[in-house]
Amino acid sequence: MNANELLDAYKKAKNYVQDKQIAHDLNLTPQKLSKIRKGMRYVTDSEAVFLAEGAGIDPELALLACHADRNENPTIKAMWENIAKKYNGLGLSAISMSCGALAVVFSSPTEIVSKYALCILC
Repeated sequence: MNANELLDAYKKAKNYVQDKQIAHDLNLTPQKLSKIRKGMRYVTDSEAVFLAEGAGIDPELALLACHADRNENPTIKAMWENIAKKYNGLGLSAISMSCGALAVVFSSPTEIVSKYALCILC
């Protein structure tokens, strides 16, 4: 995810038509937002968190993506993107494993399978 994708996700979540609506929410001028779109300016950490929360995206994942976007060294940029991919993939498996563990602790053996299956589907 790059800055443009984050801006587009926020725009879609808010049902906005124009970028100047996003600029208003961020207290930016439309020109500054245009520079972000063109890659001449980067999204700050606080702006990334604000946009991610408004779009229903994990703010930590948005921060990782924005840091990858800021870096001009292709090797380091690839490392940031790899970290973001690993983080995104680990999130779902960790949730499933913790739900399964809770099901084992708080349930009888016959209920474990059904609750674990429900946790995986969440």
